[in-house]
Amino acid sequence: MLDAKLIRSEPDKVRQALINRNNDTKILDDFLELDEQRRKVLWEVEALKAERNAVSEEIAKMKKSKQDASSEIARMREVGSRIKQMDSDVSAIESRLSDITFNIPNIPHSSVPVGADESFNETVKNWGQPREFGFEPVPHWELATSLDIIDFERGSKIAGSGFILYKGLGARLERSLLNWMLDVHTSEHGYREVFPPFLINRRSMLGTGQLPKFDEDMYHTDKDDDLYLDPTAEVPVTNIYMDEILDEADLPQYLTAYSACFRREAGSAGKDTRGLLRVHQFNKVEMVKFVAPHTSYDEHESLLANAEAILQKLNLPYRVVLLSTGDLSFCAAKCYDIEIYAPGVDQWLEVSSCSNFEDFQARRANIRYRPEPGAKPEFIHTLNGSGVALPTLVVARLETYQQPDGSIVVPEVLRPYIGADRIS
Repeated sequence: MLDAKLIRSEPDKVRQALINRNNDTKILDDFLELDEQRRKVLWEVEALKAERNAVSEEIAKMKKSKQDASSEIARMREVGSRIKQMDSDVSAIESRLSDITFNIPNIPHSSVPVGADESFNETVKNWGQPREFGFEPVPHWELATSLDIIDFERGSKIAGSGFILYKGLGARLERSLLNWMLDVHTSEHGYREVFPPFLINRRSMLGTGQLPKFDEDMYHTDKDDDLYLDPTAEVPVTNIYMDEILDEADLPQYLTAYSACFRREAGSAGKDTRGLLRVHQFNKVEMVKFVAPHTSYDEHESLLANAEAILQKLNLPYRVVLLSTGDLSFCAAKCYDIEIYAPGVDQWLEVSSCSNFEDFQARRANIRYRPEPGAKPEFIHTLNGSGVALPTLVVARLETYQQPDGSIVVPEVLRPYIGADRIS
């Protein structure tokens, strides 16, 4: 969340950020109005407390000199009751202010293009060329069904629409990609692997910004434990250091994790949701960074490069898109999307989002560091990126390397994991 001091001192900056993000500025007006009420009540209650202290001293003197202080004592009881009520009013106002700040999005970085929607996004890099086919490429759901490596119908029978059953070499391909990506990030990119829980408490969901804004998109347990199914490994991994203070000597920290991800949002029926294009459960390898503020934008570029390396090793053409203010996620100050081309469905598909949140998540999760021994703690900067997400990677992989006979060539880097050079 944003620093309340920033909102108070630079409301015009916050207002313009809201406008650039296509958000209603009423939320800022509500904050400023409540904040003014809070300051007014605080001033009044402090004045009453000062009066009570002064009169209490006077009452003590009156009692000492045997004077009747009953009227002053009665008046102070009334003052005490007013102070108690006003303290309660302040707490209620501060609670409402806290709720508002949890719903104000991050301020976009100055390098983010200003625009109302994704049409204002900027393509900043292209790598490789989409394959030219000597035959008509078919979509992945036809390939996977004919090869009997993904069973869409039985997946839906087990859990409902949007859930997938991988079979045989399809299951091995999924497992191999996850293992291989974790190996690349740990052995080549310097990340430490962690394996977090798949169930997450409400505080952690608040910390990374999934709550309260995206509550309807999450799977939530119906029991009293109030847990959510993991929407992305960003959530549990970022919250590893919730309510902790790190030393700058411990920074930067790079963590990577596999997680199954669960999300309710799946769009309406149609060609854009067929097969693996939009599902409720999917697998992903995540990269999370904890860094000192002065390094975060250099770290952002290296995070992007780490995600790109996966696609380059798989020889999958891609483009890097810098998101505009209207397409930026709630928590991000800046974000690159990496999109890969899937020829069977003739679409560019997002396979990774690499975001710099600055101190937005750290402030929500209370993650701080000491710039030097004995120094006052400051909020850390957090970053995360998919490294990368399945199933869009599988879609592009199957469709790009399909052969005229319906088989799929396995990339060289995966052959030791899969134990085959072709899926047929």
